[in-house]
Amino acid sequence: MTDTGPIPRRAARQAKARRRRRRNAGVGLSVLLVAAAATGWAVYGRGGSPADAAGGPVATAGGTHTAAAKPAARPTATEPAGTVTLAFAGDVHFTERTANRLGVDPALGPMSTALTAADFAMVNLESAITTRGTPQPKKYHFRTTPDALGALQRSGIDAVTMANNHAVDYGAQGLTDSLAAQHDSPIPVLGIGADEAAAYRPYVTTINGVRLAVVAASQVQDYTNQKFRAGPGSPGIASALDRPRLLQAVRAAKRQADVVVVYLHWGTEGQSCPGPEQKSIAADLSAAGATAVVGTHAHLMLGSGMLGPTYVAYGFGNFLWYGSSPYPHSDQTGVTTLTVTRGKVAKAVFTPALVDGKGVPQPQQGAAARQITDRYAQLRGCTGLATAPH
Repeated sequence: MTDTGPIPRRAARQAKARRRRRRNAGVGLSVLLVAAAATGWAVYGRGGSPADAAGGPVATAGGTHTAAAKPAARPTATEPAGTVTLAFAGDVHFTERTANRLGVDPALGPMSTALTAADFAMVNLESAITTRGTPQPKKYHFRTTPDALGALQRSGIDAVTMANNHAVDYGAQGLTDSLAAQHDSPIPVLGIGADEAAAYRPYVTTINGVRLAVVAASQVQDYTNQKFRAGPGSPGIASALDRPRLLQAVRAAKRQADVVVVYLHWGTEGQSCPGPEQKSIAADLSAAGATAVVGTHAHLMLGSGMLGPTYVAYGFGNFLWYGSSPYPHSDQTGVTTLTVTRGKVAKAVFTPALVDGKGVPQPQQGAAARQITDRYAQLRGCTGLATAPH
């Protein structure tokens, strides 16, 4: 099956592939020095190693390639960083009514057009990646296969977070499988790792000469965050409940990058206004150097805007969703695209969508689009945020 959007999918994929090639060619020497001891997606990307930066042959799950021998120079203080576009959407999983989306290209439907158009796009994968394990003592259990990561890549996604309350729905065995899928993934999987150093480690890349770092964590007070929080020698998710550890990760990311994004799982289900714990951590992350703080969990959209120099989106809502949520407006969703120039958010554009009866976000036009967009703008009223540039 194939879904078609406003532009041909092949052209969109080719355009994004060109951007990815430019991005890979620009990996800076500074990242190599910072992460000489790291492996995997942590800094270099999948299959990365010091040889990657040196231009030697690199073995990956997809074969052997030769990296660019001379990375692009990082902008200096007198040479401001360029412009990068970042697209974000909400919660995604492949189960029940959305399980068959693994056989559809693009899996995320026509909204993939908005995601593919950005230089970098990211969603929350609300699921364990396993076919084994034991359901944990909780009400809902979500899982999928490693094929989901390739399906998301083909939908224009460049990275996912698994720092959420469903990443370990199938216990230790499921977590082991998820970490194996992370290792072999065609895209970075953030917010989960073999220990806390891996779980909190930022994904760092260069796009259009701009150094981008992304950190992910969960602030949700739940079974997963209590029982499967990554520790010094134990696997699990990155927890925003350990605020000092998260802030440490963000400050470290800021030392490496021009633009720092923090993608959180946060808020309270069914509440369309951010709670005090969200506002508090957003302020701390802004002070730590975050360019943007975004996230999901409430199953509906929350307001967004500027907190000083930092763009904050308190909730993107459901995106590719297995069933209906018992909250008003839970089917309203969309893609938020940020244009970041010289390290600052210069524009925020919201592309509205509505989750249909099959769980797929469908772009909206005319009066239907205005209704969702207007309501989304009104949600800013309880956030304390200023209007973002548009």
